[in-house]
Amino acid sequence: QVQLVESGGGLVQAGGSLRLSCAASGRTFSSYAVGWFRQAPGKEREFVATITWNSGTVYADSVKGRFTISRDNAKNTVYLQMNSLKPDDTAVYYCAARYGSNVYVASTEYRYWGQGTQLTVSS
Repeated sequence: QVQLVESGGGLVQAGGSLRLSCAASGRTFSSYAVGWFRQAPGKEREFVATITWNSGTVYADSVKGRFTISRDNAKNTVYLQMNSLKPDDTAVYYCAARYGSNVYVASTEYRYWGQGTQLTVSS
């Protein structure tokens, strides 16, 4: 089993930066792909970024060039560095994990989910 806990959310002004963390317990991220998803009020959950077991990355077009996903397997932690934040980035951000070596961009492909952390970007 894998338990995930997101942290690092908060209130940021537009154009600012913030780093989210996803810490795993129970099992490590070593053999898992990890993804970040977000859900704004009244909106469906959407893909943000994912990182494979060997640190390959894929980003949604909406965040490409602004967000960076990375992982530190020694710390069992995945990060989402968010720069040039926009009000449209406001959402609850979730990390998710699954065992496998492929790239996974659909929420249905992930088995384990964190509780989410709120990001609010003010204009």
